[in-house]
Amino acid sequence: MDDSNGTNEHIEDVVEVNDPAEPSQKKTKLTSDVWLYFKKISRAKDGIERAECKGCKKPFKVGSTPGRKGKNYGISHLHRHKYQCPMLKVHDLGQMFLNQEGKMQSRKIDQWTHRSILAEAVIKHNLPYSFVEYDRIKSWVNYISPDVKMPSRNICVADVKKVYVREKEKLKQILAKIPNKVCLTSDCWTSSNSEGYICSTAQFVDKNWRLVCKILNFCRMYPPHTGVELATAIYDCLKEWGIDKKVFSITLDNATANDSLQNILKGHLRLQKSLLCDGEFFHVRCSAHILNLIVQEGLKAASDSLFSIRESVKYVKGSNGRKQKFEQCVKEVGIETNLGLRLDVSTRWNSTYMMLDSALQYEKAFASLHLIDRNYTYCPTLNQWRRAEKIFQFLEPFYETTNLISGSSYPTSNLYFMQVWRIECMLNENLNNEDELDSVSAQEKIEHVKNKLYKLYDHYGNKQNIASASSSTLTTPSEERSKSKGTGFKIFDEFKAFENVSASNDGKSELDIYLEEPKLDFEKFREMDVIMYWKNHSGKYPDLSVMARDVLSIPITTVASESAFSIGGRVLTKYRSCIHHENVQTLVATRNWLHGFTQTQSDKDDNVKATLSEADLDMSDNVMVLDML
Repeated sequence: MDDSNGTNEHIEDVVEVNDPAEPSQKKTKLTSDVWLYFKKISRAKDGIERAECKGCKKPFKVGSTPGRKGKNYGISHLHRHKYQCPMLKVHDLGQMFLNQEGKMQSRKIDQWTHRSILAEAVIKHNLPYSFVEYDRIKSWVNYISPDVKMPSRNICVADVKKVYVREKEKLKQILAKIPNKVCLTSDCWTSSNSEGYICSTAQFVDKNWRLVCKILNFCRMYPPHTGVELATAIYDCLKEWGIDKKVFSITLDNATANDSLQNILKGHLRLQKSLLCDGEFFHVRCSAHILNLIVQEGLKAASDSLFSIRESVKYVKGSNGRKQKFEQCVKEVGIETNLGLRLDVSTRWNSTYMMLDSALQYEKAFASLHLIDRNYTYCPTLNQWRRAEKIFQFLEPFYETTNLISGSSYPTSNLYFMQVWRIECMLNENLNNEDELDSVSAQEKIEHVKNKLYKLYDHYGNKQNIASASSSTLTTPSEERSKSKGTGFKIFDEFKAFENVSASNDGKSELDIYLEEPKLDFEKFREMDVIMYWKNHSGKYPDLSVMARDVLSIPITTVASESAFSIGGRVLTKYRSCIHHENVQTLVATRNWLHGFTQTQSDKDDNVKATLSEADLDMSDNVMVLDML
């Protein structure tokens, strides 16, 4: 029976059997790699096919004997022999191939190709440079092929640097060819050896209309980390990459130094007259940090309830005896759930949400434990439980939004808008449940966004009739507005009914024509790839599509930088704390250029936690939260 697994289907050895008894024998394709070492020979007198070893010339029975019930010899014994034959040396399989005469011969090893692949393995798998000097690794490689020369540690460092230079040049060429702007993110990080690093990333839509996010630099940042020093580091990076005149926006967290950073950097770019609308749309605040500020303020109102629940969970999880007693209470009150108790970290509100999610299901069990355990004194009151339920409902949309914006795909404003809309409506509802959303105020906001849209488009397309179009107003029946009430997507559906005042029939801009188009179906819009939509309509809207590429490239969080820090944390460990900072940048940046922000699930969870609990959040920026909403 043929045990070939088909893994070497590209290997074919067509053999013609010259058997006088079978003059019409057809050629048979042999796909197993065993035929690199054996060739079929004529049948013997017993009618059984045979194969001859190309090394020791020993014949072996193969195939099946004639007749319906003939024996099938297969080729398993051929596989065993190829490793035992002293003439074949199959442990050098990777270096052996058949020449034109069908004879085995050694393939010459290309040492640079070997070293380049090894360098990429060091980059991808976070291997130490000294990996190439491990005794057993060198013995293993020598066993595979004595012709392979393992480089020294210093040569491996140089090879990784060559890969870095090669990939950097590729990325430079891509950035030089894109017709649109580049959007930035930047953040600082302190490594395990207390060294500061600054990471800058570029996000853009490439010539194939794919959203791309790449690290520009991951360099050592010496103190002080003031706005002046940070701005200088980023500006030098932009000039090095040749994109200082192609910047559209920069997304930063709410650290106080970042306000100074963006002002200074904006000043540098203004001198070159490269910013659109004089930098009006340049600075974007990290939405994850904004949500964090909102939630932290909201949690202060229920601090007593959260304290009681937190201490209750901590008490139960404090010893195995308490856990067993609590499990008995769960059974007595009839609670059926597989969700265990979770203890939160007070500085990470998402963990507080998960703590409430589990604790609320055990409300009756905590009450039962309070009756039988006099040492348990933290049992929440009924009012505290009801307040905890409201807090849980309050946190739910924030939790969903944070999970959305903290994903590895780095969503832009087209996905974020609907989540922000939902949060704003919820906040307005909780301020006063009896109030209606002010339709006039909503109309003013829409008019404000429309004016900004025309102002930005003025730098892309035809400027004719823009002034008249931007001064037009939105109209809608007052009766419909007076009836609007509620929150969420109902109000958004109402706004879909608003009609734009048409521009004059002559000299319409692309933006005028686009805004006059029928509204897209909202359910289809949720699943639509917005970037592909603009790619498909780039012929109809050549200028507007370029503007869309820039706007849809704006990252709404600093998650890209946080992901880079996760990679940096695996490079700069306590066991590799002495690695030179230039080598850190080489490893982190090159890995990103070759493989993107590839992470395990635990890495993703760490990124979300880090984004939500930045130690340098300036809580005095609460006024900014109201401005953003």
